[in-house]
Amino acid sequence: MGSKWDIEKFTGDNDIGLWKVKMEAVLIQQKCEKALKGEGVLPVTMSRAEKTEMVDKGRSAIVLCLGDKVLREVAKEPTAALMWSNLESLYMTKSLAHRQFVKQQLYSFKMVESKTIMEQLTEFNKILDDPENIEVHLEDEDKVVTLEEVQAALRTKELTKSKNLRTDENG
Repeated sequence: MGSKWDIEKFTGDNDIGLWKVKMEAVLIQQKCEKALKGEGVLPVTMSRAEKTEMVDKGRSAIVLCLGDKVLREVAKEPTAALMWSNLESLYMTKSLAHRQFVKQQLYSFKMVESKTIMEQLTEFNKILDDPENIEVHLEDEDKVVTLEEVQAALRTKELTKSKNLRTDENG
């Protein structure tokens, strides 16, 4: 019995870091995750046919999880490993300008009143993940937010909400 794994296609506009995590999970479920490392590192105990099947299965899974625009950019790659490498070089650029941009996102992050706490925490966690995805290592002092700071911010937000509710009820 086959399983269907439905992940959002990578279009170039969504988060490649999360897409890669999900895609690796799909490849593990399909028992072809080793295809990402290349045919040369597959176990010697595998027959040539088994290796070919694994490489083809891995490439096929990636193709099915890419949007058309992105697929056009990597479709010429014959293996999952080359396709994966090409995606990383296209969408996880490690240039100085991009690394600076990623750091600036972290330093300029601010809470927005119109978003929920969970939306903002998700966005903040993405901002923390992005540098790691392109091998920019942040010092702990750059990314640390103490529990006390988070609790204080949440209390302030909740107090503001409760005051607004009381004003509405009394008004």
